[in-house]
Amino acid sequence: MAKALAQAAADPPAMPAQHILSFARDLSGGGVERALLRLTGAWARTRRVTLVLGRADGPLRAELSPEVELIDLRVSGIVPLARALPGVVRRMRPDLLFCPGSDYTSSAAWTRLRLGRAAPPIVAKQSNAVRRGDHGALADRAHRAWLALHGRFLDHLVAMTPALAEEAGRATRMAGRVSVIPNPPSASKAGTALPPLPDRFVLGVGRLVPQKRWDRLVAALPALPGIALVLAGDGPDREPLVGQAARLGVADRLHLLGHVPDPLPLMARAAVLALVSDFEGAPGVLAEALSVGTPVVATLSSPAIPELVHGPALGHVIARDDAAGLEAALRHRLDPSTQRPPPQPRPGADSADRYLSLFDALTARRR
Repeated sequence: MAKALAQAAADPPAMPAQHILSFARDLSGGGVERALLRLTGAWARTRRVTLVLGRADGPLRAELSPEVELIDLRVSGIVPLARALPGVVRRMRPDLLFCPGSDYTSSAAWTRLRLGRAAPPIVAKQSNAVRRGDHGALADRAHRAWLALHGRFLDHLVAMTPALAEEAGRATRMAGRVSVIPNPPSASKAGTALPPLPDRFVLGVGRLVPQKRWDRLVAALPALPGIALVLAGDGPDREPLVGQAARLGVADRLHLLGHVPDPLPLMARAAVLALVSDFEGAPGVLAEALSVGTPVVATLSSPAIPELVHGPALGHVIARDDAAGLEAALRHRLDPSTQRPPPQPRPGADSADRYLSLFDALTARRR
């Protein structure tokens, strides 16, 4: 099938995917949603694109392209969104349904179950690693059983790196129906003003949610005298992090900036960017930091991490629960004698077009 899709993508199909429909919970600022807005904005230059949102509010609303047709369901949570999606797809009759991340595949499954053969081709992006660091043995078995069902309701899967694609292909039993397409890079916004910042700081960029484990960085602060921790993002873990910093006596060195529309200038100022999650997919923040010459320290939260941090000059990859290793890696990168890496090229400039070629091939094959 992969060979047939490649041939179909090479030859322009007679009836391409003229109408693409995608969906998301809200615009609160997650990496999956940021990438989705970049993709839909690029697709909308040549195709009709509909974006269904549970709630069309949040700090990312300013990044929504005016060319994208918006449907605001005015519901909160993934379950109400999933319930409404089949009816929207039935009414809108798109040529293709794009599932933007791993947390949304249940909505794609429900749509396929409800619509059956009337459902359009469904393409999903594998945005998380198969092995999640927050799962115990029972939850891990249940998660793997769920992934093994994906080939029954998805037509194709997209992963952002080769290692992630190989892992996802095995877990979903979709080998031969997996493509590698990186996320499109974000563009720096001219004239972005930075807030007041400490002289030397470790930077974290991402939502303040349990998956990201920012508590690991707060716990490392007492071992890094004179160094501040700056977190760009917001979420339910904000108050617990403030409380943890107060208990450790480092509250004055924790700076919570909230959502930052353009983190690239902030990354360029940081001594090091740290990503200490339990699980990730192919985190764009690592590529963004390296593109401005900022070294990174990351937990081995995905098989894509070593692909992104592919040499010791770029940074350190450590085990998830290695507190001593985290402190040592941060101290090394914070040492003024440690050389910063040269800026690294960012992949994904043609990602939107590669997605469209895949969509056209699937649509032509279905028709």
